[in-house]
Amino acid sequence: MTAGENTAWQVDVHGESDADSIQDSGSWPRGINREPVHSIGAVVEIIRAEFPATTVSKIRFLEDQDLIKPHRTNAGYRKYSRADIERIRFILAQQRDSYAPLKVIHDQLTALDLGHDVGPVPAARLVASEGELTTASLGQGVTARDLVDLTGASTQTLEKYVKLGLLSPDLAGYYPRRTVQLVTRLLALQELGIDPRLIRSVKSAADRTADTIDQSIRSRSRRERPGEKERSRAQADEMTELFAAVNHDFLALATAALTE
Repeated sequence: MTAGENTAWQVDVHGESDADSIQDSGSWPRGINREPVHSIGAVVEIIRAEFPATTVSKIRFLEDQDLIKPHRTNAGYRKYSRADIERIRFILAQQRDSYAPLKVIHDQLTALDLGHDVGPVPAARLVASEGELTTASLGQGVTARDLVDLTGASTQTLEKYVKLGLLSPDLAGYYPRRTVQLVTRLLALQELGIDPRLIRSVKSAADRTADTIDQSIRSRSRRERPGEKERSRAQADEMTELFAAVNHDFLALATAALTE
């Protein structure tokens, strides 16, 4: 990616070509509308089309890391331009496609701001596989630093989740790969006003369901049969999907009754 390859990162500007609507700036990307007209909520909606896990907390986190600098109104509200949105898309794409540390992305943006080319991102610590995160080295999970970088959660928030029993690192301090998606959703619930303490009942219900699945499989398992481990794993996966679907149906029925 070079400073001159801005078109690869441009979004639809709805036909805006008036030179007066383009405010040149020393920061990258250049030649894109810099009028701050979008609220942070509007930016999230735009970005989610390409990055579904984007949250308000994530956008604010990028600002805290000095990766973006939105305009502030006299009342203190954040306002974003099309150029700001392109910058956010660049950051999220680098995280999604290579999971480069934020420091590397910060250095890349600094180089682009100065008009320099940027080199390839260092080898990824995490890669994507069929929509799920998987570690580059076998047996290694996700670190707390990875969770902070990938979700925008603060270290204090992660510590709170651990204290509440919502997250459980192993003895080496690593979390299961799926924890990235879990933390993103926990943050989204917080933004909707859900106290994390209330989610402990959901976690407890999941643990009880896992025990039910385990007991069911153990009662039918014949360890002496060849391939029994693989059959048990397949049955566990099938039961997990069915229980998740049943839970979704029960919840949908319960919430539908609230509006009647």
